[in-house]
Amino acid sequence: MLKTKVLLVDDHTVVRQGLRALLSGDPDIEIVAEASTGREAIAMAKKFSPDVIVMDIAMPLLNGLEATRQIVKHHPSAKVLVLSSYSDDDYVQKLTEAGAAGYLVKQSAANDLLHAIHEVHKGNAFFSPAIAKRLRDRVREGFASGQGGKVKTTALTEREAEILQLIAEGQANKQMAAELGISIKTVEKHRQQVMNKLNIHQIAGLTRYAISKGVIDSSAVNTLV
Repeated sequence: MLKTKVLLVDDHTVVRQGLRALLSGDPDIEIVAEASTGREAIAMAKKFSPDVIVMDIAMPLLNGLEATRQIVKHHPSAKVLVLSSYSDDDYVQKLTEAGAAGYLVKQSAANDLLHAIHEVHKGNAFFSPAIAKRLRDRVREGFASGQGGKVKTTALTEREAEILQLIAEGQANKQMAAELGISIKTVEKHRQQVMNKLNIHQIAGLTRYAISKGVIDSSAVNTLV
């Protein structure tokens, strides 16, 4: 029987070490690689073709949401299992819309992670019990109100989401242009589109929004917000 190949993605080394220790007890799981940023995750997914990717959300340079979108797009056989401290309903919805097969909160990882990995590998969805209950409740409420469970979200493009993260991390337009390989003029255009879509026109406000949605971790912010 082939082992389930797993890629661990988290920007905290101690978290990856803990996950590795937790998974090492399962003889059917093989950890093929680790990554500390979304960009590294994309590269490792291409190199190792993992069956399951255990994905954090708040990481520098490229967050888990955008990494999930790109991995699912280019490697549709890989199953992304989000493992995060954030359990915001809006973010759970965005990750599932991006193609994540499951969503766990880190507090329940010790109890649920092994089972979740095997379930998503088989093609099933898996959510932490508290998240699953909220999702069911929202769907029921949506159908009762005639909305079908749909929740309005602000749709940023992949590039706009990347710009939002880099703004919140304190990068200037020139730095963002170099990081993304685009012109400063293009950065300015995307930056304005982000502000218009979110109706937030101050850097501090964008940073607070990014933190509230788990795009970045508050510890990564060096400016007063």
